[in-house]
Amino acid sequence: MPLDPARLRLGACPCVSGEQYTECCGRFHRGDADAPTAEQLMRSRYSAFVVLDSDYLLRTWHPDTRPAVLDLDPDIEWRRLDILATRQGGPLDTDGTVEFAAHYRSGGERGVQRENSRFQRIDRRWYYVDGDVG
Repeated sequence: MPLDPARLRLGACPCVSGEQYTECCGRFHRGDADAPTAEQLMRSRYSAFVVLDSDYLLRTWHPDTRPAVLDLDPDIEWRRLDILATRQGGPLDTDGTVEFAAHYRSGGERGVQRENSRFQRIDRRWYYVDGDVG
C-alpha cells in the first residue's frame, strides 16, 4: 500500500535524504521550489511515485519525451531509493545522469528497478528526459 500523503507531512521523506517530507520533496511537489540538481529531481520523482503524484511526474518530464498520460500502479509499494552514481547535473550544468536502484514490493514479491536516467536543464529547470532500465 502506498504511503499516505497526510502521514508524510509528519515523517521522513521517501527519497531517504534524512529530511522531513514537507521540507524535502514535498516543496517540489507543491510547486514551492524547483529541484536545483538532477539528483534532487530524481529523488523528488521517486517520492512522487511513492505518493502517486502523476501530475508532478508529468510536469518534470521533458516535453520531447513526456507521455500524454501516466497511470501509476497503487499496488506497487516503493520501499527504498539508492543513488548509485551521479554524473554532472549540478546547478550550473545543462545535462546530467543519475544511476539509481528503486526497491519495491508488489503482490508479495520484492523487486528492484535499476535505471540510468538522463536529465536536461532548460531555463533553470531540470527535466527527466529518459533512462536505460537494466
